[in-house]
Amino acid sequence: MDLRNKIKLKKFIRPLKLIRGRHTELVSVYVPVGYDIIKIIQHLEQEQGTATNIKDAKTRNNVIDSLSRAINHLRLFKKTPPNGLAVFAGNVSDKENKVDIQVFSIEPPVQINQRIYRCDQTFKLDILEAMLNEKEVYGLIVMDRREATIGLLRGTQIQLLHSMSSGVPGKFKAGGQSSQRFERLIEGMALEFYKRVSSICNNIFLPMKTELKGILVGGPGPTKEAFMDQLNNELKKKVIGVLDLTYTDESGLHYMVDKARDLLAKELITEEKNAVEKFLTTLAKDPSRAAYGKEEVIKAINLGAVDTLLLSEDLDEFEIEGLTDEAERHGSKVMIISTQTREGQQLRDLGKVAAILRYPVQ
Repeated sequence: MDLRNKIKLKKFIRPLKLIRGRHTELVSVYVPVGYDIIKIIQHLEQEQGTATNIKDAKTRNNVIDSLSRAINHLRLFKKTPPNGLAVFAGNVSDKENKVDIQVFSIEPPVQINQRIYRCDQTFKLDILEAMLNEKEVYGLIVMDRREATIGLLRGTQIQLLHSMSSGVPGKFKAGGQSSQRFERLIEGMALEFYKRVSSICNNIFLPMKTELKGILVGGPGPTKEAFMDQLNNELKKKVIGVLDLTYTDESGLHYMVDKARDLLAKELITEEKNAVEKFLTTLAKDPSRAAYGKEEVIKAINLGAVDTLLLSEDLDEFEIEGLTDEAERHGSKVMIISTQTREGQQLRDLGKVAAILRYPVQ
């Protein structure tokens, strides 16, 4: 989803989340891709008939009127839009004795594949909200003989999913046959641990393999290669990198993502980190080519001097939209920076708005 569609969708969802019905009177309708819109209208007309049985007069009238507004709105469409359609109707008044039935609709940037009718105290917005989430994810596995940590990289967020220890003892230092027997015992225990880790990975990653874009495996020495021999073949095909790492706890997940920048070069987390780092380097070495703070950056935008505009996700969507519109009119690249990374937090602390400039401005 591109930046403009993401902002548009967030802007649409935000006010609807604040609306509350006094009873189950807010209507949500999702029309899936390729579904006959006439059938949806017929279904809502049937629901109007059912609504006449609601005992409370105010609720009954609000539901019937909301359905009527939704039906009339759907009749404006000759056919279902390419990505489907989401329609919401209900009483938006916050005054007890006033009724204000409004209808809202959006042709979403991502396809709707579910047909839904819901009448509730809130609008059903979770399907639209899910579209804002990053769809592609990477599995993360860091491990050695002692412990293993499993996580996910989703967009810019690194999430810890599971950690486990092995109980495998260290190397046996004494010599002789007893040392050899003990070493074989340790190897057997380590192999069982790798199998346990592999089983956990199966449980976590196989159900999500369609959205799993790749897997990174990291750890010290040869243990990660020995573990790879135990990994499920379907998951093994997903492995895009095996990296040498010292840390195998939760911090190892973060070190691995940093170390795998070349592998993840096209992913958002790396793009965001690199953009903020470039800004900070420019600010330190050539401050006349960098600007931060809303007032200073707006001045640079209006002068056409902004090459790349960096906006913190902590900004209000309306602020983001205004800045984005103005910057794009001047041919500037715009990036929304997550606060999940250290670099994103630095941008937030600098005033949430920064820019790398094409040329110095006074």
